[in-house]
Amino acid sequence: MRVLLHGSELSAATAAAALAWVGHHVDWLLHEDAQWSALSGEDWLRREPELMTHITQAFANGTLRIIETLEQASTPDVVWLALSPGQRQSANTLLQHPIFASHSGAVLINNSTFPVGETERLHAVMGAQHSSVALPDTLEEGRAWTSFTRPLRWLLGCDDARGEQITRELLRAFNRRSEVFQRMPCRAAELTKLAINGMLATRISYMNEIAGLADTLGVDVEHVRQGMGADTRIGFEYLYPGCGFGGPNFSRDLMRLAYVQSASGRYSALLEQVMDINEQKKETLFRKLWSVFEGDLAGRTIAIWGAAFKPGTARIDHAPVLTLLEALWAQGVKVRLHDPAAIPALHAAVGKRDDLITFEEDPYAACEGADALMLVTEWKSYWNPDWHRLASLLSAKLVLDGRNIYDPAFVASCGLRYRGIGRRADPTTFEE
Repeated sequence: MRVLLHGSELSAATAAAALAWVGHHVDWLLHEDAQWSALSGEDWLRREPELMTHITQAFANGTLRIIETLEQASTPDVVWLALSPGQRQSANTLLQHPIFASHSGAVLINNSTFPVGETERLHAVMGAQHSSVALPDTLEEGRAWTSFTRPLRWLLGCDDARGEQITRELLRAFNRRSEVFQRMPCRAAELTKLAINGMLATRISYMNEIAGLADTLGVDVEHVRQGMGADTRIGFEYLYPGCGFGGPNFSRDLMRLAYVQSASGRYSALLEQVMDINEQKKETLFRKLWSVFEGDLAGRTIAIWGAAFKPGTARIDHAPVLTLLEALWAQGVKVRLHDPAAIPALHAAVGKRDDLITFEEDPYAACEGADALMLVTEWKSYWNPDWHRLASLLSAKLVLDGRNIYDPAFVASCGLRYRGIGRRADPTTFEE
């Protein structure tokens, strides 16, 4: 099929590469805010496993080409929109082009995170002689290629048979099992995507609240988590306490859901609480540090491992580390930070602050001269450190585990104090 794809998001790049990979001819019209010369150098794109390799191959094969104007595009069978919420006007401008009035039968696939009902509105702009489908973006950053080409599900929102038929054929190479598609009306698909992320965020925030309670009561939250997860009505997914979640898609989906609630006149106290809890949890490690040192933080140095909002990405959008840094700096704490991928993004976000933060290329170098270590992002390279080496580097022998990836008893047996989210251990506990 001939596909006209518009957008510069990760979802746009992934769809462009994947559709071209299976033989479709893709004309990629990038958003004016991110042309290829800039986009191709972005760390978050280059570090996505397999993605740049497939984009390069598609360019070489001729199945993918970048166009600068709509006049350069072939008459499309499919128009695929993958835009950010703030780029709705670009969708309007594109679909008002005369090319869509001169022929009929194209299918609009809205893969953008727009307000509920936007696919129907865009269909009206494009023209009733075409069809439309809402196909909410369900990519996972850090594994975008895999989640597109081997999907667990697609939410397929469509109100006519042709839109469904063309979309199924377009994605047939990735969906050999019919149950991968969950068909529903357009608006239902748009709301379902937001509702899913709202539920996941609620589970995370609830577990974080339980972890805080466990801390107060002297209970190891891991026992509680295991007991809750073993209940088949609950399960283990998204039941891990931590120091807050972030990310461009997850965060803006929650804000979009809150907006939908507000615009419909149905204020959601629950959703507001979920977002408030998450923002508070981003300061959890700081509060633990404050407690250990009884507020005496001025002049101390803290090592931080991890800045990206999740492992496998170079992005720091709404990442807990941003809130944490501001809290530390406000108390006169200096930071030595290591991250395998996100340092360029963090450097761009916080600017030149040589007196407050040092970026290190080696995780142990970040710990040299530090009082304590904070684990913020659970990169696999951090899971099994040399604990005896860390004990010799950290003057206060304190490890603050923001993701509960370490075994408190083992860390304590190496002579370190451990503080996690609802978990703790001290060396003396195991010397008696």
